Amino acid sequence: MDRLTAAEVFITIAERGSMTAAAESLDMSRAMVTRYLAQMETWAEQRLLHRTTRKLSLTPAGEQTLARCRQMLEIAAQMTRPAAERAGTPRGMLRISCAQSLAEDVLAAAVTAYLKRYPETAVDLHIGSQAVNLVEARIDLAIRITNDLDPNLIARPLASCASVICAAPAYLAAHGMPRSAQDLAMHNCLTYSYFGKSLWQLERAGETLAVPVQGNLSANESTVLLAAAVAG
Repeated sequence: MDRLTAAEVFITIAERGSMTAAAESLDMSRAMVTRYLAQMETWAEQRLLHRTTRKLSLTPAGEQTLARCRQMLEIAAQMTRPAAERAGTPRGMLRISCAQSLAEDVLAAAVTAYLKRYPETAVDLHIGSQAVNLVEARIDLAIRITNDLDPNLIARPLASCASVICAAPAYLAAHGMPRSAQDLAMHNCLTYSYFGKSLWQLERAGETLAVPVQGNLSANESTVLLAAAVAG
């Protein structure tokens, strides 16, 4: 990890009094702040902060490390940096976690364009629908489609993802067309393990309706459900 960034993170934690406040100040995820702090303590080979449910406070080793970190940043600010670094050119490894459908439909092209634009970077994509521990998996960025966000994560909405109800002509020919939303409760519905598995939230003309659904096939990847729907 970059020691200068780690020093900046540690200083911000000490000044703001919490890792959440430091993450917001640095526009960084709380998971990344936690990783930088853990690395600082590894380098120092000592605990740098006393952690309680209400606040953080510096240990004696933390006080000494804080002073050294401030000296490091002062020295770094006085050094002449390469032109690319002064321009803020990204470099290094970026680990991204996302679902397979999102990777195929959106990220593959976006990441390719990013790597062409910033050739000094590398991207490691971790594909999977199940949420992972960002710290333990060493994930820098997780992109998820969800309506149930972990309150311990700092997240930014990128877009809205609307869902629609679809059926293959072969299925409708065999089972009939639903005439109302409530009719869905009598049909064999394909359900997504991590999103609305047994209760679909429908919206029409500004009104919402919750419909209980069931079926004999569920999956944790939307592309599989799409293929099953097409297959009738």
